[in-house]
Amino acid sequence: MAGKIGFQGERGANSDIACQQAFPDLEAIPYRTFEDVFAAAQSSAVDLAMIPVENTIAGRVADIHHLLPDSDLHIIAEHFLPIRFQLMALPGTKLEDIKRAKSHVMGLGQCRVFLREHQIEGVTAADTAGAARQVAEDGEPETAAIAPELAAEVYGLDILARNIEDEDHNTTRFVVMSREPNDITEVTTPCKTALLFTVRNVPAALYKALGGFATNGINVTKLESYLTGGSFTAAQFYTEFEGHPYERPAQLALEELGFYSTQIKVLGVFPMGRRS
Repeated sequence: MAGKIGFQGERGANSDIACQQAFPDLEAIPYRTFEDVFAAAQSSAVDLAMIPVENTIAGRVADIHHLLPDSDLHIIAEHFLPIRFQLMALPGTKLEDIKRAKSHVMGLGQCRVFLREHQIEGVTAADTAGAARQVAEDGEPETAAIAPELAAEVYGLDILARNIEDEDHNTTRFVVMSREPNDITEVTTPCKTALLFTVRNVPAALYKALGGFATNGINVTKLESYLTGGSFTAAQFYTEFEGHPYERPAQLALEELGFYSTQIKVLGVFPMGRRS
């Protein structure tokens, strides 16, 4: 499969690694912001977009929720990436020389124990791989970066400490987005459905809207709420459930959801990913 896949960040970032793992035959193209990645996919500059949505330690990626409702892209896959952070610095540097470490705010948050034990100050950077590039360019021997191993290879840094994340279950979930939806007409593999909906502003609307999933035995795996339209009463919800809209239980659940909602938008139907 020839083509390109876009990601937010710089070469050597976790999103770069996710692209290479999930689509080794595609050229991974870095972009500065998530908005740039979405725009590139929508304009056909890239064929797919690799978007991180949540982490088992740091929670959801907040920048994403406001891009999904207005996007014309579709979720076609999910990918789970175990996160392993390395402390890296200029060649020849020793761990005891390090006074500060640069990384994305989520990277710093996932390595708090190590930083505290070694009395290293965390300094926020735009992203993990970008922090590694800055360390390589600035040439400050007392400054390190917290980034994936690939970043050390890309920017010529030495790894001073390996796998310094606080928890070994640290995993980021990505969704793969495309201009065209999956054409899954026959359910031959376990699927997930992702959608946005806005409930009516009436008492117990959310409870009643989701009741169809419970009564039809459908597992809702994700539910997030967002305020929309400058109002504190109009809430929009992003949800994912196990199943395909063509299946009868899902059809019944979606009928009930529709009765108590003012708007429903299906973002994608995709095969369930597997955590490694």
